[in-house]
Amino acid sequence: MAVHRRRRAPAALAVTLTLPLTLTLTSCTDEETPSSVASRAESAFESATAEAGRRLDEIKGGVDAKDEVTLGDPTTNGGDRTSVEITASNTTDSTKSFAVQVDFTDQDGNWLDTVVVTVPDVATGESAKATARSTRALSGEVEAEVARAVRY
Repeated sequence: MAVHRRRRAPAALAVTLTLPLTLTLTSCTDEETPSSVASRAESAFESATAEAGRRLDEIKGGVDAKDEVTLGDPTTNGGDRTSVEITASNTTDSTKSFAVQVDFTDQDGNWLDTVVVTVPDVATGESAKATARSTRALSGEVEAEVARAVRY
């Protein structure tokens, strides 16, 4: 009997990854220094991006598709979660899906959040859209960039 691998349910936001960056300089205790808080923030960034990379690396037969993915302008809804529209364009000769890592940063380029979004079943020569949403409220001027994209 043939074994069929069940495809994960198509969802615009298939995998959300984050380690909330809730540490701020104003939350330092007497035992913490600004450098220890910054060190923990850097560690959170490294952990979140490593987990996103691991998820993308698990995709069998995937190829780099960063040039086939574009982002709209980030917007913030009433709950202060930031959203950005993803457009994935399939330039191949068969239906493909995309996994896209979106990094949210502040205007100075400091990391705020990372999410991985699936854009499933994009037809040949077509484009499809999905939405990446931050996993928590992000304040200030938020920017988004495609850190990595895999077509499979």
